[in-house]
Amino acid sequence: MTLVDELAALLRPAGGGIHLVSTGREAQAALVRRLAGAASDAEVGARWRGQLGRAATARAVLLGIPCDVGAGFRRGANLAPAAIRAHLLERDPGWFERSRAAGLVDLGDVFTVPQLLHDEMLSSAQLGASRQALYPGVAGAGELPVSPLSIAERVFRRVLADNPGVRLFTLGGDHSAAWPAVAALAAARPGLGLLQLDAHTDLLPERLGVRICFGTWSFHANELLGRGGRLVQVGIRASRHDRGHWESTLGVRQVWADEVRRDPAAALERVVALCRAAGVTSVYLSNDVDGLDPAFAPGTGTPEPDGLSLQFVLELIRRLGREFELAGGDVMEVAPDLAPTPEGRERTLDTAVSCLRLTIDGALGQFH
Repeated sequence: MTLVDELAALLRPAGGGIHLVSTGREAQAALVRRLAGAASDAEVGARWRGQLGRAATARAVLLGIPCDVGAGFRRGANLAPAAIRAHLLERDPGWFERSRAAGLVDLGDVFTVPQLLHDEMLSSAQLGASRQALYPGVAGAGELPVSPLSIAERVFRRVLADNPGVRLFTLGGDHSAAWPAVAALAAARPGLGLLQLDAHTDLLPERLGVRICFGTWSFHANELLGRGGRLVQVGIRASRHDRGHWESTLGVRQVWADEVRRDPAAALERVVALCRAAGVTSVYLSNDVDGLDPAFAPGTGTPEPDGLSLQFVLELIRRLGREFELAGGDVMEVAPDLAPTPEGRERTLDTAVSCLRLTIDGALGQFH
C-alpha cells in the first residue's frame, strides 16, 4: 500500500476516532466537518486525504489516540483529542491554518476499538475478527494492527520511514498513548531523550500482567533509550519509593514537585543540565496533566495536590525548544468531563491547549 492508502485505512479524520452508532454520532460528524473546514462528509474525506498526502514531506504530524483502556482509576481521557482540538479551534481559530503553513499535518485519529489496547494481548482469533471489522475489502489487511497503541506505532513508524526528520505529536488518551511515538522515535533519533511531566513515575515493569499501560510505559521507554539518565521526570510526588530508589535502580533522573516549587528557576537549570549530562540532543516531551497542580487541570483521572504551576511548565517547554531539538511531544490524561465544575472543565482544556500549542510551535520554530 502507498503511505496515503495505509494511513487512510488505519485512521479517521480528526475528531472521528471514537466509534459511534447512534448517540453522539451527529455531534461527532459536525465536529469532524468543523475541524476539517468542510461543508460535507465527502469534502471531509477529500481534504483529509490531501493532508495525508503531505505526511511524507511534513515537518511535524499530529495524531489523536482516543483511548483510555490503559488507564487506572477514573476514565474519560478517550474524549480528550476531540475536546482539545475543538477548544483550540475556539480559542485560536487561525492556529491550525498557521501550523499547516509551517509544516504540520494533522493525520487525524486512530480508529479505536474501545475494548482493545495492544495487539500483543490478543489471540489470533481476536486479531482476525477485528481485522475483518476494521478493514473490510482492504488489500493486505491480514498484516494490519487493530489495537490503538499498535495502530499508532505502525502509523508513526510508517511516516518516519518515508520522512525520517518528522516530529511526532500525540493527543491522548491515557498515558500509555505516549508509548507509540517514543517507541518509533527511539530507533530514529540516536540522541533522543524523554522528558516526562507527571505526578507519578509510571515505572512498573508490568501491572497485573499487562506490559504496556499507564503505569508501565515509562519503564519500557527507559529500557528502549538505554537508561543512562535519558529519561528525566519532572513533577513526581505520588510514589511508593523515593527519588534515590528510582535513580539508583533504573538510571532515571527526577526533579520532584517540591523541588520545583521551592526554586523554579533552579529546577529549570537542573532539567537542562540533566539532559545535557546524558548526551541528549533531541527531546520528546510527554506531558501528563496531573503533573500540574489540580488548580490548573482538575479534569484528569488521578489529580494530585501540590503540583507544578502552569507558568513553570510553559517556561520549561520554551527552554527545551531553545536548548534542544523538540522531536515531538504530547498532552496526556486530559479527561474534561471528570472536572468537578464546568469552570474546571474549561480551565483544564485551556491548560491542555496552551501546552500543546506551545510545544508544537516550539518544534516548528514558531515561538511568539
